[in-house]
Amino acid sequence: MTIEPTSPPPTAAASVSEWGSAPVLPEAAVSRIAQAVSTSRAEGTRRTYASAWRRFETWCTTHGHTALPAHPVTVAAYLVDAADTYDSAGERAYAPMTLARWVSAIGHHHRTAGQPTPHAHDLVRSTLSGIRRDYASNGDRPRSPRAPLLVDDVVTIVRSARQAVTGWAADVHERRDSALLLMGFAGAFRRSELVALTCGDVTVHRLDGVHVRLRRSKTDQEGIGTVRALPFTTHHHSCPPCAYVRWAQVVAAYDIAARPGVIRLLRTAPPFEGHVCRTGLPRMRARAPLFRAIAKNGNLSDTGLSGASVHAAIRRRAAAAGYDENVVAQLGGHSLRAGFVTQAFRNGADAHAIMRQTGHATPAMVELYAREHAPLVGNAVNEIGL
Repeated sequence: MTIEPTSPPPTAAASVSEWGSAPVLPEAAVSRIAQAVSTSRAEGTRRTYASAWRRFETWCTTHGHTALPAHPVTVAAYLVDAADTYDSAGERAYAPMTLARWVSAIGHHHRTAGQPTPHAHDLVRSTLSGIRRDYASNGDRPRSPRAPLLVDDVVTIVRSARQAVTGWAADVHERRDSALLLMGFAGAFRRSELVALTCGDVTVHRLDGVHVRLRRSKTDQEGIGTVRALPFTTHHHSCPPCAYVRWAQVVAAYDIAARPGVIRLLRTAPPFEGHVCRTGLPRMRARAPLFRAIAKNGNLSDTGLSGASVHAAIRRRAAAAGYDENVVAQLGGHSLRAGFVTQAFRNGADAHAIMRQTGHATPAMVELYAREHAPLVGNAVNEIGL
């Protein structure tokens, strides 16, 4: 089969070569340029691309193909081979989105090397499209978005966590998890945004509640930054600023006096029976991570919490609150953000008002939550008179 390649898009290497010989630069300058180029993508994306490229190289070596530069037919064969791979349960081993990420990684490595990008060829695009259609027609690997946690869910889970406290170590875990749940929900945060917060990113505002500065996010990789406000609420048990202050007190006590300071704070703290969100906070290390790993004995870590730990904490707390195991299995780190959008739609907010808090780039992305989790909102089926 003969396939005519399309003209490749301009690459970074190709565009530089058009200027002729590059000037001689000090080694430090060359190293700094290389570092800047390498950080042009998020660290998670770089790891994903590196892993995908290693897989493609291994496959090409096994099947006797050239990985760089790769022919579009090679990439198409690679995709078909992956799509026809099944796991031990007889299910497709790889989802269409996984295949799409692999294709992007192949294109990225070709662009970086100044080679034509096979992922842009019509054959590769058509192959991927055909695989998606094939999956859809057979009902293979459907999307399974995380179930949203609504206001009543978050309040129920937080109340359960507080009622389960039996000692100072459990108190430490509860304060952190309550802050994760209430701040994560009210701020519509991604779990990656939550774990990236430092102590200096959050301030108590006398009128608004809490201001959280996001230095960067999934849709703001260049770090322009934005501020999200988490307002005071009527009830202290569901107040995000109160949850923040209670956790910040623990973090400050640990940073000042380590374990003894935390024990002293919690053993002398009055019962949480009213708002504490206007209480003055001790000084914290501005660059220290806000949400941290905690050992079973209550000892805090100096390292930030991982995204997987946020996912695990939500499931663990929901299970402890009595949620059915099938419901718990549908929850995860994204349940807070999905829950905010779903609850806001159910309460009558429009897409643009929701985008003010979520930071979504287009209303279409927000509407996706409405279609999946609030399908009766604004739906004419409510008006047909049955």
